Parts: sequence; structure tokens; C-alpha cells
Amino acid sequence: MASEIRDEKLAPSGAMKIAWVKDHCDLLRTLEEEFSKTKPFAGKKVALSVHLEAKTAYLCKVLKAGGAEMYVTGSNPLSTQDDVAAALVADGLEVHAWHGCTAEEYDRHIRAVLSVGPNIIIDDGGDLVHMMHTEFQDLIPQVIGGCEETTTGILRLEAMNREGKLQFPMVKVNNAQCKHFFDNRYGTGQSVWDGINRTTNLIVAGKTVVVAGYGWCGKGVAMRAKGLGAKVIVTEIDPVKAIEAVMDGFEVMPMKQAAAHGDFFVTVTGCDKVIDAEDFMEMKDGAILCNAGHFDCEIDMAGLRKMAVSSAELRNNIMGYTLSNGRTLAVLGEGRLVNLACGDGHPAEIMDMSFAIQALSAKYLVEHGAELKTKLLDVPEEVDREVAVKKLAFLGKEIDVLTPEQEKYLNSSTV
Repeated sequence: MASEIRDEKLAPSGAMKIAWVKDHCDLLRTLEEEFSKTKPFAGKKVALSVHLEAKTAYLCKVLKAGGAEMYVTGSNPLSTQDDVAAALVADGLEVHAWHGCTAEEYDRHIRAVLSVGPNIIIDDGGDLVHMMHTEFQDLIPQVIGGCEETTTGILRLEAMNREGKLQFPMVKVNNAQCKHFFDNRYGTGQSVWDGINRTTNLIVAGKTVVVAGYGWCGKGVAMRAKGLGAKVIVTEIDPVKAIEAVMDGFEVMPMKQAAAHGDFFVTVTGCDKVIDAEDFMEMKDGAILCNAGHFDCEIDMAGLRKMAVSSAELRNNIMGYTLSNGRTLAVLGEGRLVNLACGDGHPAEIMDMSFAIQALSAKYLVEHGAELKTKLLDVPEEVDREVAVKKLAFLGKEIDVLTPEQEKYLNSSTV
């Protein structure tokens, strides 16, 4: 099947972006060199649906260097960069994606990469796995397994697994220490504010930021907002995380109360309608809303569009919705992932760790998939540790090593 991309002439621009990423991804560069020699994915088809920008493209090239036949699409209509897609096609990969695709086009692109009969699935949000189980059940026997990149996708996988519907092993890449500690906290924390700042060109210092959700992503967003000089309010449903937010120095209250205070709102929960019609009516004129969760449902965009008396584009990637009370709310990136809909996503050095775990987890599946009995797997500890050890070395840092006496002491029952 031929690739479906916006414009193949954009390839030089995309190639330049990928080259920049390669220069700043020490782990992936090392894996590319290793895979080029060992070919762990020789004869294997890999279907990948991840936000299609330069870091993802380099992951695809690393897997291809390992012998994989790559079939690539994006995981969000607004995060695909057309020049990057074109660069991958120029390098011989099959790509089905373009920026701003409709819901129908998005589904068609997902179908295209699954129809080849993949052996390995690399997913971000669970759309590939969901469609494989609903529309391509006849191809499931040849799937060795897959890897899931994000919290939302893992929630979907856990639901499938509880219901006995998950039919092949999936590795929870997001739950690896070298993924969620750094990608979710530092990556999301920085990239969300990169997207907000480049899109709004407004100051954050002195403003009130409402962060919905205090998981690892929410912690990162709140920490960076505080660093930019904002007052931060956290909304939560988990009492333990709420206490943590209080002890980190943030205000904690329900969204129904926080709605009246915020200048910026960032949802990071993985849940539905975290900000709803009642909240909209309480917000200040000019309040800015954005979402950092995978799907565009955390802000009730359908409800907002329905209740707005008028709407207008206020600035590129900012839509204003005027309510019956005369106040206008500004929504960034259509309520989709703000760090990708309005920016370039996480920094390259952060994704270097996350995508190294993806590549090594996929390799683990190829090597051990036939013997795996569990359908939902943690990243093997040796993979997490390998990434951490190598990353630390690339950072030029050393750590202590236990002496034999210390090992004996720690493992003794007579301490």
C-alpha cells in the first residue's frame, strides 16, 4: 500500500528536524548502531501510532535499522508534522498521517497500518490495540505483542485485561521508572508551558494556574508554573495526592471552586469532562483553557461549543468562546494535547529515555513473546536499569557501588 502524506516535497525540512533530534538522543543513537549490526527485528512488521514528530520519527528509523518493516501513523490529528512524515517516506518507511486529519481520515490511517498484519504494535493512547481487537481479529494470531506509551492507553489496556478481552501481551512502557519519572514530570512540565507560551505570548508570573490532576504529569506542570512565578491551585480526586500537593506548597480545592480563580487551566487527568458547563460559567473573562491529557475530552469541548453564543479565532491555535454572561474563554489547540497541538512535544533528551525503553521493550517481546503468559506486563527491570545506567554515563555522572560487605549487610536477616 502506498503512503498517505500531505506533501512529499516537505521532506528536507523534516530530515533536518530528525537530524537535530539524533544529535541530542545519545541512547537511541547507540541503539541504532547496535541494531544495525544485530538486526533484532529482521522479518518483523511493526505498526506504530505515536505523535508523529521528529523524536518519534527517529525511533522509527532506529527500529528500521534493526530490520523492522515500519508502518507508521500518528496518534493525534494535530500533533502530526507533515514535513517529518514526508522525511520518513523519503527514507523508505510507509506512513499514513497528516496534520489536521478528520476523524474519518484518522481511522483510515489506523486501518492502513494494521491491515499489513503487524507482529509488533507500538501504541500511544490505545487506538491501534482497540482497532486490532475490533476490526482485525483475524490478524491477531500473528501479533507477538506490543508496547503502550501513555497513561491513558494503559488505563484502556487494564480495562480490556479485566474483562478478559486483551489477546496478546502488552508492555506498560509508561510505568517504567525511566519513563514516568522523567517523561511525565519533566517532559510534560516543560513542553506544556512551551506550548502555552509560544501560543499565547502572555506572561505567567503573577497569574493563577489551575492544574487538574496531580499525577506525575500534573506534578511537572504545577512545578513549572510555580517556577514561572504563578500561584498554583491543584484539583484532585485522590486524597493522598491532594495532601502531597498541599505539602508541595500548592492550594487544593474542587474544580467548582477553582473555576472562579484561574487565569490558566491545564487538565492532566486522563478522565472525561474534568471542566464542564458549570465550571465554564464561573470562569473569568479571558480565562485560558488547555488540555495535557491524551484525549480531547477532559475539557468538555462539545458542551462549550453548544453553550457558546458565538465563537471566533483569537490567534493562531486559540479559539474564543463567548458565553451568555458576556465572558469569553480562550481554548488552545482545540482542547487537544497542548504540548503537541501547540508545540513540538517533550524535549529530545527526555524522549531519548522513553523511546529507548520502547525500542528495548519491543526487542524483549521479539525475544520472549512466545513464552509470555501474562497479557499486561511491566517493563523488565533489566531494561529500565540499562537505560538508567547508560543515560547517567552520557550525562557524565558516576554513582557509588555497594561493596561485597555492604551487599551482605543489606541482605542479612540479622541486621
